[in-house]
Amino acid sequence: MGLLSDPYRRRALARLLLRLNTPLCALSFAAGLGWFLGLAFQPCTLRAYMSENAMGSTMVEERFAAAPRALAYARQFAGHKKAARGMPVAWLEKTMWNLGLEVYKQTFSRTLPFPDELRERYMVKGTNVYGILRAPRAASTESLVLSVPCSEGQHNNQAVGLMLALASYFRGQIYWAKDIIFLVNEHDLIGMEAWLEAYHDVNVTDVLSSGMLGRAGAIQAAISLELSSDVITSFDVAVEGLNGQLPNLDLVNLFYAFCQKSGLLCTIQGKLQRSDWDSLPAYLHSLQTMLLMVLKQGSGRPQGDHGLFLRYHIEAITVHGINSFRQHKYDMGTVGKTLEGMFRKLNNLLERLHQSYFFYLLPSLSRFVSIGVYMPAFGFLILILVLKALDLWMKLSRCDVDPAEQPCDGDPVGPVASEEPKPSLLTLVPPLLICHATGLALYSLPILGLRMATRHFPVSESEAVVLTAIAIYVAGLALPHNTHRVLTGAGSDRGWMMLKLLSLLYLAMQLGCIALVNFSLGFLLAVTLVPVAAVVQPTGPKPLQAVLLVLVTPAATLLFCIFLYQELVECPITVLEGWQQFLQAIAEGLLDHHLYGSIVFPLVALFVYPCWLLLWNVLFWK
Repeated sequence: MGLLSDPYRRRALARLLLRLNTPLCALSFAAGLGWFLGLAFQPCTLRAYMSENAMGSTMVEERFAAAPRALAYARQFAGHKKAARGMPVAWLEKTMWNLGLEVYKQTFSRTLPFPDELRERYMVKGTNVYGILRAPRAASTESLVLSVPCSEGQHNNQAVGLMLALASYFRGQIYWAKDIIFLVNEHDLIGMEAWLEAYHDVNVTDVLSSGMLGRAGAIQAAISLELSSDVITSFDVAVEGLNGQLPNLDLVNLFYAFCQKSGLLCTIQGKLQRSDWDSLPAYLHSLQTMLLMVLKQGSGRPQGDHGLFLRYHIEAITVHGINSFRQHKYDMGTVGKTLEGMFRKLNNLLERLHQSYFFYLLPSLSRFVSIGVYMPAFGFLILILVLKALDLWMKLSRCDVDPAEQPCDGDPVGPVASEEPKPSLLTLVPPLLICHATGLALYSLPILGLRMATRHFPVSESEAVVLTAIAIYVAGLALPHNTHRVLTGAGSDRGWMMLKLLSLLYLAMQLGCIALVNFSLGFLLAVTLVPVAAVVQPTGPKPLQAVLLVLVTPAATLLFCIFLYQELVECPITVLEGWQQFLQAIAEGLLDHHLYGSIVFPLVALFVYPCWLLLWNVLFWK
């Protein structure tokens, strides 16, 4: 405290910070990036373990002898689905009723804000069918869910057959203390959202539903199964949910433990874990797995039907059965034993899963990185903004308090510098209003101006939405942000320094809030925006700074992530294919926001993009 209270020592400290500001920022960026890259190294991670005692190891032997019945149900379901040209609702109701379940159906409809050309749908109508197995040993206060999406074609027929066979087997057991819901939902995420909203008696996405006639207890956990082959070679687990939410790590560990017990190969992000952790290829393999999780979580899109359960504080995962070129093959019996064991463990829960982690990264299924380990990487990046803001604040203080010393712009002392008028806070109002008005237009006009765009231009509705969003995005660069010049003192160096100080603090606050909700999205934005935001200023090589600023715009970051994702999954694409996927990603981001309540698009449009425009205004300050 003595150092800060003494004016001479405080001035010496200020000079030291001003002199070392740039090296400290460079060191902080290197430390943040290096810290993140080091997270994939096995000694920097923690071994996965089960925190919930109720799901610990027991002497119970898993049994499931209904594999032939599962294959028979799958063939019958495929035949009736082909005959009905859609979901065979009547056959599912009859079959579940014969198994002794309470059977209900729910009809729903949803009109999309604009046609989804990828899936060729606009007005979506469907029916969900679910059966409830009441717990014989307890009241209907808690329940578990096994869901299977009914997809088009031959996809997922075996999953429905296995679900029905498991329902038949579970019906003969007497140890269930929780109700079990067997759900077949149509139209994937739209059907699942309609069922969840009706089950919890809410309506957050304006889906029209017939309501819920039968309910079980409060849902404790859910597993979504996707299986399209009679035999599988491995299981892949998806954990990323809506807006980057993740299930409790104990549920992922439970899946991994049963796969090991049954001898099943299990993967995450399609990557099989390596044993030689101390080699460079093993480290690169773990880094690829972790980067894939970061990219998927940062997108905010649910990677399966489980992603919508997480909004209702229901722990859930999606399990994909894969039949690839691997030598080891597993039949329905092994898969059924694994799922039966998982449900028996979840049946032992005395309370909701809460003891393990909800914020983590997975370089492999046996290792994880907790929030306390990966957050410093983000903190080092945010430190750059704080250091630069402190540097600007000290320079502004020197200009205001001691004009006899060297002025803030670094030029020699002159009579004009001392007589330069001070800008008021009104200087910051015009660029703030214009930038946020542009962000508001980017958020609202693509949907509101859909009919006008299709009426005057020869484009489809989905193309009109995407092109309108791109046009507004690009137009923001050409808006007259320099309206501050009409104000007294606004054209001085103090003016742009005040605006940059505000932009840096605003960006730091935004990225900090985003990282608390979705670390991956916050880190991807920070690692691209922060370095350029720290160096941008109206002095120096403007063309170079303008190019750098355009390269770190949120749209350019999205395009870069698309190419990076394709490289990580070992499926490189051309520039034209990347541009097509970029346009498709914009359309899907808008649809996810209106259909499921994804917050990624409004965050970027209403906050990140206007903040980037403020930095653009700083660069072209006059």
